[in-house]
Amino acid sequence: MKQRLITGVAAGALFLGLCLLGGWWFHLLLIAMALIGYFEFVKMIGCPPAGGSAITGYAAVLGFMMPWDLLGFSAPLSWVQGVWLLMLLFLAITVLTKNKMDIRITALLFIGALYIGTGFSYMAVSRSAPDGNGLFWTFLLLCCIWGSDAGAYFVGKALGKTKLWPAISPNKTVEGAVGGVVIAMAIALIFALISPDLLSLGRALVIGLASAVVGQLGDLVQSAYKRAYGIKDSGSLLPGHGGILDRCDSWIIVFPFVHILMLLPYY
Repeated sequence: MKQRLITGVAAGALFLGLCLLGGWWFHLLLIAMALIGYFEFVKMIGCPPAGGSAITGYAAVLGFMMPWDLLGFSAPLSWVQGVWLLMLLFLAITVLTKNKMDIRITALLFIGALYIGTGFSYMAVSRSAPDGNGLFWTFLLLCCIWGSDAGAYFVGKALGKTKLWPAISPNKTVEGAVGGVVIAMAIALIFALISPDLLSLGRALVIGLASAVVGQLGDLVQSAYKRAYGIKDSGSLLPGHGGILDRCDSWIIVFPFVHILMLLPYY
């Protein structure tokens, strides 16, 4: 517990400090987190982390994370064009290696690059929101996610009786999941009350609900992957906490979700 607390405080201070600074500082941190997360994913699926296929994936993650706005350029490809070319590249790897690189592995590498690269890129998008309130939106989503996690844990400990999905995560309960949703919605309402000019009460409830439900799904997705590969943690970068994917599994699902569904009011 002591090691977990020290790691949590140090990592949290670094993340929040660079988030407050924004700009290149925060974007470079997110790039580092995305690359480490992809490294963990590559190791988890049993692919050589320094092999050519994995390097293609790292390059793809960097492509998704490229801060074109900070560089003063427009992206050379649309998102759809980039994804299609990446898919073609991974399909070509299977052909060029004469099936030495199994298509099932290249498919997983492709999914991992999308999953991790787009997840962290939407965190960067939130922080640099066009309405100039990126810090507000970033903390809103993070606090909803953290509140959902804490609510699910403590409510589950106190009241949990009905298992949510024992085949994937045996400790999660329906009562805990509901508690997490309620806490996340309450936190979103607090943000709306603090800044009613930015966020209406109705939209806050929707964002809190989406953050909690989709965040818990992101947690279950990571649990399912780890169970499939027989590992406890995705990595060991954060002593007592596991790896980047262990800590950010909800983030990289929630941030793209709220943007793709245009739940934030600046759309």
